Amino acid sequence: MDAKQQFQQKYPNAFFLEKEVPIVEQYLRQQGWLLAKEHVKILEKPGEGNMNFVLRVVTSWNRSFILKQARPWVEKFPQFEAPVERVKVEAIFFQLLQELPAMQHFSPTFLDYDATSFILATEDLGQGADYSFLYERSKQLSVEEGQGLIQYLSILHELPAPADFPVNKAMRLLNQEHIFNFPFLVDNGFNLDDVQAGLQEAAMPYKKDKALKEEIAACGAIYLQQGTHLLHGDFYPGSWLKVADGLKVIDPEFGFVGPAEFDLGVLLAHLVMAQQKEILIKSIFSKYKIPVDFDKVLFVRFAGIEILRRLIGIAQLPLSLSLAEKKKLMNRAANWVKTGSSGILPEK
Repeated sequence: MDAKQQFQQKYPNAFFLEKEVPIVEQYLRQQGWLLAKEHVKILEKPGEGNMNFVLRVVTSWNRSFILKQARPWVEKFPQFEAPVERVKVEAIFFQLLQELPAMQHFSPTFLDYDATSFILATEDLGQGADYSFLYERSKQLSVEEGQGLIQYLSILHELPAPADFPVNKAMRLLNQEHIFNFPFLVDNGFNLDDVQAGLQEAAMPYKKDKALKEEIAACGAIYLQQGTHLLHGDFYPGSWLKVADGLKVIDPEFGFVGPAEFDLGVLLAHLVMAQQKEILIKSIFSKYKIPVDFDKVLFVRFAGIEILRRLIGIAQLPLSLSLAEKKKLMNRAANWVKTGSSGILPEK
């Protein structure tokens, strides 16, 4: 049974999105998402997605928009199940930010959502690329881009957390497994030597460090608790988009109301892994509006865990790092987790 058959068997009333112009045009017309004499001219992939199937629709009226469908698996790793409700979280998140003038520039405009087929329609932000290029050597964020990222988080974390925002528990459980558990299992079936020769052996001390793993598990439990701040939930370069109109933030399907320290820790981790200059990192974080309940120790621990899990977990990054550099970074990250101190940012 192929993927389409599996999907249709589980959701018989849902439309299965695929790159077939006549089929997609018929669906869009049924949804009322095309104008009277408008036709689909082109369907194309706007980029490589991890979680979802995504298409750019270009019409005969020179209009374009993005369709994103959540399926009961991770698109990049179909062996892993994932909740289809994640795209509803994204739809609610974008609708919420659309009402805030200060956030409108950062996000694509929400157009519509088909709850039956788990398909979200949003504005097409145009040709661009995510910020994964930062992992290449000598690639640096501009000061303006860094300030944009921290401004986004400052505003987001200051928002009164909506009482009815989805708990998003299934996605958080998926994340909790792949951030706080799977990478640290001694035998998880994922051979790190397939990523880089020698990495499996280099990772083993951290997989066997009982004190480290206890601290990581404790942070994982905090991650699963309901918090007080609205989070993006996956704030790393793959969720930042560089287009002609500037920096955009996409893919908030992991969003939930939780600890602000998590979003900020993930940001710090990826700036360090991307070898951004320390002076730039300090400058960026100096602009963050720190919530009154912010725990700087927890923030540093989340950052250390994110570094470790990206180096020894299944969610690998296109890092331009030698094995020696990764070993040094793993040691540094483990110390962050154990001490709660980064040595980069002021602790007080």
